[in-house]
Amino acid sequence: MLKKILKIKKSKSKRKLVCLTAYSKPISKILDKYCDIILVGDSVATAMYGMKNTKEINLETMLNHAQSVKKSVKKSLLVFDMPNGTYRNAKEAKQNVKKVLKNVRFDAVKIESNGKNYKIVETLVKSGIPVMGHIGYTPQFKKNFKVHGLNSKEDKRLILESKKIESAGAFSIVLECIAKKTSKKITNSIKIPTIGIGSSSFCDGQILVTDDLLGLSGFYPRFVKKYANLQKIIKTAIKKFKKDVRNEKFPSNSNTF
Repeated sequence: MLKKILKIKKSKSKRKLVCLTAYSKPISKILDKYCDIILVGDSVATAMYGMKNTKEINLETMLNHAQSVKKSVKKSLLVFDMPNGTYRNAKEAKQNVKKVLKNVRFDAVKIESNGKNYKIVETLVKSGIPVMGHIGYTPQFKKNFKVHGLNSKEDKRLILESKKIESAGAFSIVLECIAKKTSKKITNSIKIPTIGIGSSSFCDGQILVTDDLLGLSGFYPRFVKKYANLQKIIKTAIKKFKKDVRNEKFPSNSNTF
């Protein structure tokens, strides 16, 4: 675990980190060959369950997906996204992280910043739990989406926030939807890697929701690039199956005993 963390930290300014989300064994098996970091994200709430936002997912559901993902991960750093309401204070955070580790042996956990929960990060790190921070647009704490760091006041606040998270012991920080100039300043201001999502190529790495990247989710904000269109591929396959069933071409002799 510590070797993987050290490898991630040493990558800063040397090579870009490749990070994606996974919610199941088949997907994590593929990602493990190509990713530096795999995140079991709370985005499973919207990507797989059709929930309105990530606040609705609970720890038990997240753990079910985590157990599936873990079975295929050998190389990548595996990070568990602590869901909403599981780290409201240091004591609660420690209890829930212990519950996570009891069920799934993860390399690290991710915690969204509310601008004041640095002590929770520090407590977990001192307990031997590597923590990935998360600033900018933090869906668990912010109701409405917006780009952050568009003015000098926010610029300074975000830089200070990132430094406090670094001082608390985090090994990396996700920068979500932060203006290009500000994300560059943050990346240059701290010694730990920044991982961007909608925060420019100046970050030390990039993360996306895999379902978005594959064209499966139907949700494609500006910061997402669709590298495939799985919806189209799946529709074509289902149509062929339907046609074969209707025309009694499936199952053929080669598909029966």
